[in-house]
Amino acid sequence: MVTRRAFIDATSAVGATALLGTTPAGATTTAPSAAGVTHAEARARDAIRAANVGMRASYATLKSELSTRLSPVIVVQNDATGGRFTLIRDGSPPETTCPVPELFELAKSISHVPQGLFSILAPYVSDTVPNLPNASRIDPHDLDMVAFKGPGSVDWVGPLQEYATTLTTARRQLVNAHLPRELELSCRKILDESLTFVRDSVRNETFDMASFTRFSAATYPSIRTNMEYAASAQISGVEGLMRKWRATVGDEQWKDLYTVVLSIWTTSELNQASIIIRRCMNPAKVATHLIDLSTVEIPRDPISVALDNLARIVADNVSAEMVLPTDPVVADAFKGKEDLLSVENLRQLGGPAGAPTTSASATESACPLLGKKARPPV
Repeated sequence: MVTRRAFIDATSAVGATALLGTTPAGATTTAPSAAGVTHAEARARDAIRAANVGMRASYATLKSELSTRLSPVIVVQNDATGGRFTLIRDGSPPETTCPVPELFELAKSISHVPQGLFSILAPYVSDTVPNLPNASRIDPHDLDMVAFKGPGSVDWVGPLQEYATTLTTARRQLVNAHLPRELELSCRKILDESLTFVRDSVRNETFDMASFTRFSAATYPSIRTNMEYAASAQISGVEGLMRKWRATVGDEQWKDLYTVVLSIWTTSELNQASIIIRRCMNPAKVATHLIDLSTVEIPRDPISVALDNLARIVADNVSAEMVLPTDPVVADAFKGKEDLLSVENLRQLGGPAGAPTTSASATESACPLLGKKARPPV
């Protein structure tokens, strides 16, 4: 059972407003509506809402106090250098370090060059999926959204040449970086293929998806080599830090270690840092104590965000069993990533109880907008 909750908006401000005696948002007294709600009914409904406002205030207080007691905790901020790691434990100031060797960043920097070229050229491709081997994997609407300028302009030439200047400098300086020989050769191949593609595209003042994919396919074996070096560097750096911090914390406390890994959505599943750290944690608790926290972007105060969410998760783990002791399925939904109403929603929509479904048939049967009969309101 995975007992992790997704990030949801903080409610401390609402709770504080209620405690100060002012009228919180969502609980204002409303005038009778055209539907005929009387003042008495409106006041009664506001009184009902106030019960929830009071809950949120007390929950915010519990969460705030709990977040200062959590220990030991490691917070991971994914970044271009392999991750920024912070150890938080009772009685000691937070310890922050970036443990991954520089080779990680260098190998990935060159591997990202084809993505850099794509980012410049993508708006100017045709919005029609061409006859490519992977054409069936490209969503036509996605392509239409990305190709918002179309192939009728050569405005891409200037930005492409500017980026090529950066790549030329990297190519000339590559030997002075003293990379491992195999990595240097793979970086050279990626840069050479990229500069050749730029030269040909600028000279002909044209490119298309077919020419770009031929270029990128030629770089892929070298990108795989760079990935091997980057992964090896990250694993050695993170595992070395985990051994050091385990010795600092001690085995007795380490077995209860919480780890919160903050990442953007596109790297939140099978996150590289999480994969490495889970091997260093107590196997019996890794499912509940390793938290992959997906954010839109890394927040300004990642430590506070991580601890606030971890406090919510820990509190919910206990709350679920005390508030919902007779229904383990719903309790698991409350403790996990599912919304509390997910089980009941699935039941009413005809989906399998206890497990979300995204199949087309389930969606069509439940959604009246797709032409199926709507279920009666409950």
